[in-house]
Amino acid sequence: MSAPLPNGDSHPSIPFYNIIDGKGRSSEVNEQVVDPRTEESLWDVPVASAQDLDDAVDAANRAFKTWKLTTPAERSKVLQDIADCLRANKDVLALVHSKETGKSWVMASADVEVAALHFEYYKDITLEDDVQFEDDTVKIVGTYVPIGVLAAISPWNFPMILSSVKVVSALATGNCVIIKPSPFTPYAILKFCELAQSVLPPGVFQALSGGADLGERMTLHRGIHHISFTGTVAVGQRILQNCSKTMKKVVLELAGNNAAIVCEDADLDKVVPSVALGCFFHGGQVCVASKRVYVHESLYDRFMELFVEEAKKFTESNILFSPLSNRTNFERAKSFLEDCKKNNHDIVTGGKVESTEKGFWIPPTVVAKPPEESLLVQEEQFAPIAPVLTWSDEDDVIARANLDNAGLGASLYTPDLDKARRIAQRLESGSVWINRFERPHYGAYFAGWKLSGFGGELGKHGLYNYCQVQCLHFHK
Repeated sequence: MSAPLPNGDSHPSIPFYNIIDGKGRSSEVNEQVVDPRTEESLWDVPVASAQDLDDAVDAANRAFKTWKLTTPAERSKVLQDIADCLRANKDVLALVHSKETGKSWVMASADVEVAALHFEYYKDITLEDDVQFEDDTVKIVGTYVPIGVLAAISPWNFPMILSSVKVVSALATGNCVIIKPSPFTPYAILKFCELAQSVLPPGVFQALSGGADLGERMTLHRGIHHISFTGTVAVGQRILQNCSKTMKKVVLELAGNNAAIVCEDADLDKVVPSVALGCFFHGGQVCVASKRVYVHESLYDRFMELFVEEAKKFTESNILFSPLSNRTNFERAKSFLEDCKKNNHDIVTGGKVESTEKGFWIPPTVVAKPPEESLLVQEEQFAPIAPVLTWSDEDDVIARANLDNAGLGASLYTPDLDKARRIAQRLESGSVWINRFERPHYGAYFAGWKLSGFGGELGKHGLYNYCQVQCLHFHK
């Protein structure tokens, strides 16, 4: 199915629906999202009711009875069909995605393509039965069985990419999925789900738009068997509490106050552009962005000279830079800047927000050597505000890097790969990138440690979190 894209209109009339049992459904209550570049209101989006949720859950459970019986080959074909559907509709999806997130057209188009790549990757991944034990008396075979109905609660920073991970992981393992996009970015996900109905049986993939109250009902609904959520620690903790009441399976990707460590032997001409991209790409609104930069004291002065100049390249016209995606995050980022000023931290560049300017823009900001106990260092800013600190002792910088909210990712720069491995394996983080800024890869398991997550996704290993394990004991 291909959706038409009106020509010559930056804000064309496009209808949006909740998708329930294969059909679009309107609502008596509609809301609008604001374009973060212009602060102009966008399209009406229907708000799902409690009845809409019940209907979607009923449809998903009916569909699960047959979808769970499909073969890996049958599901593989569907996943390729969905990838083709995404590419056939890239223009309309990128349009609404850029409007709701504030991303450039290039970034929004890339997000749609990455979503398609996720479906193509998983069409070739299956969880094979494995013999867990065998002797003269018994053979025990482990099998991987679909769980049932998944509720996927997705974030606003990378809605297409992160939602596609949850959807494809559910479908590839024989589950049905109901996705709730963030109320800040509902459009691309609703339209994607609508378009995907052309290649899926009714009830297998559904979408409901709404706020925290809808998410709360999902986590408590007895007809939902599994929750996958990406967002804040506080909300993740509440989801765990709610899901314990019905013993749902849960996957959580939470805060990532990620450390980037630059060693004394790093080549700054190569390293500084990578660190800057890790800090400022999409306005710092990346789960695994470099949120704290630790530079060896022998390189600090030169690093800062280069880093400040690199930061200045992230202007409003830079296709890799974005405004903050919503007013809530914009106000939160400004509070970090105010805290820096109140405490006389050294703001080397940036830090000034133009009150007369339209859009939720925070300039790339570099703060030199703020105290380790400062708000900017201890909490995830999720904005283009980079604290740059020094270190001299390896044990010390590792201890400083290993905050409880820093278990999602880390990056490390040194040409000495033996040293890189030694340091990386002491970092309490689910992923460590060596000589590159942090970016998840669909072929690698992605999981937060400590306050940064519960379970994980991506890679073949991620599919195990979307299954139950059933052991078959064959007695001889």
